[in-house]
Amino acid sequence: MDLKLLEAEPTDAERAAIDAVVGVEPDDGNRVARRDRTRRHLLLPALRAAQQRAGWVTPGALGYASRRLDVPPADAYGVATFYAMLALEERPPEVLHVCTDLACRLAGAKVPEGAVPSPCLGLCELAPASLRTIAGEEPREIQLPEQRLPVHGDRLLKRIVSGEPYGEFAALARAKEMGQDAVIHAIADSKLLGRGGAAFPTGAKWEAVARQPALPHYLVCNADESEPGTFKDRVIMEQDPQALVEGMAIAMFATGCEKGYLYIRAEYPLAQERMREAIEASGLDIELRIGAGAYVCGEETALFQSIEGYRGEPRNKPPFPVEVGLYGKPTVVNNVETLVNVPPILLGDTRETRLFCVSGHVARPGLYELELGTPLGELLDLAGAEPPKAVLLGGAAGSFLRPDQLDLPLSFDGAREAGVTLGSGVVMVFGEQADLVEAVLRIAEFFRDESCGQCVPCRIGTVRQEEALHRLASGRTQGDELAVLADLSQVMRDASICGLGQTAASAVDSAIHNLGVLA
Repeated sequence: MDLKLLEAEPTDAERAAIDAVVGVEPDDGNRVARRDRTRRHLLLPALRAAQQRAGWVTPGALGYASRRLDVPPADAYGVATFYAMLALEERPPEVLHVCTDLACRLAGAKVPEGAVPSPCLGLCELAPASLRTIAGEEPREIQLPEQRLPVHGDRLLKRIVSGEPYGEFAALARAKEMGQDAVIHAIADSKLLGRGGAAFPTGAKWEAVARQPALPHYLVCNADESEPGTFKDRVIMEQDPQALVEGMAIAMFATGCEKGYLYIRAEYPLAQERMREAIEASGLDIELRIGAGAYVCGEETALFQSIEGYRGEPRNKPPFPVEVGLYGKPTVVNNVETLVNVPPILLGDTRETRLFCVSGHVARPGLYELELGTPLGELLDLAGAEPPKAVLLGGAAGSFLRPDQLDLPLSFDGAREAGVTLGSGVVMVFGEQADLVEAVLRIAEFFRDESCGQCVPCRIGTVRQEEALHRLASGRTQGDELAVLADLSQVMRDASICGLGQTAASAVDSAIHNLGVLA
């Protein structure tokens, strides 16, 4: 593409939208004086603002944002094209994004004419789901349907269930009485493991950042929950936002973080609104950042890249974020569920619970909080599950289970012993009428689309995996396709830079070897 962004001019409305993000341009004719390379982090917010005004990112808006932030036009174009929710071709101001991912397919989702097919919108308990975006002077984003469905729990979810107000930040006051070291020790003693999927000890992460001499320290709350079937963080942010703010405040206090960032996926407009209100009411130095549609930005270093104004491509590790994270400084990264565990721990409730996102062929889809170790079958009974043909545990990066494996204890150790993962808490039920071949093909398509393309094993492996699965499904095989898939799985797991490529074959492998799908 011939980039002529430096010559393109924005409309007055686009200029105003971008200026609202980056500041008004001085009218002194001195472009050199206006240069400020430290503001590149405003590139994605500026592009989002331009699209919300015009309905798409026009060449004029892209060029103007590039000039204002002194970002090379090719770089700005590279960032804009990275995100699925940013459009660089003209489209109507009003767009309907219709989810076509696993849970919505099970609910019979159809894409009407003129709508845009979308990967998982994180509304799986409400499936079939959609997101309507309306650009203009007063841009709006509406997630549909809007009704609330079951939420069960008496610890992290007790206020959502009961409707009681949050009250004062008693746990934060308690933390300040205890002191930083005592708070970190309390979290370590509770054996709280990260709830984003990696299950890393939270206390160890906090202590590692607190001990770093380099300053400043940052806290990043990862609320970019894009794993198909996951919606727990969205429910918390929409219905109990103060709990997350208090958890972030305690983490910042304990680890000496001067500033916090909350990165929410673009598809969660209501969560963005509720969290913005809660942050403003708290007076804490927490900055809300909105993504633009990229599953890979759930990986912590890709998230840093996104905040800093670059393509959301993961970084090599080491160094790890506790030493070199956001803006090259020591950074604590926790997800929403991890952080909302912190206040009850400091107030003495150290019960080990986990949030599970139940969807698919169940009578009562919703968010369920259970004691760790509860059998999977008990959860399915609570949700009114149909007799399952299979259960997907952990999302597209997880594993399929057979009906005779429902006695699996839902705990980190229980999952590990069974060779599966709890992941982000996805429990998706596939009833007898479900097409498991279609589900496996959709998972392969999802990872092909969401690969950032930075590393060869993932970029090529996800494409070849999908091709082999389609040949198996159609009966037009070319040699031993199962051996090809096994080789691809091994290479992606061993050689990919980040967890996307490393887990891109997990559910596919389990469907083939545990369920016999396409075998």
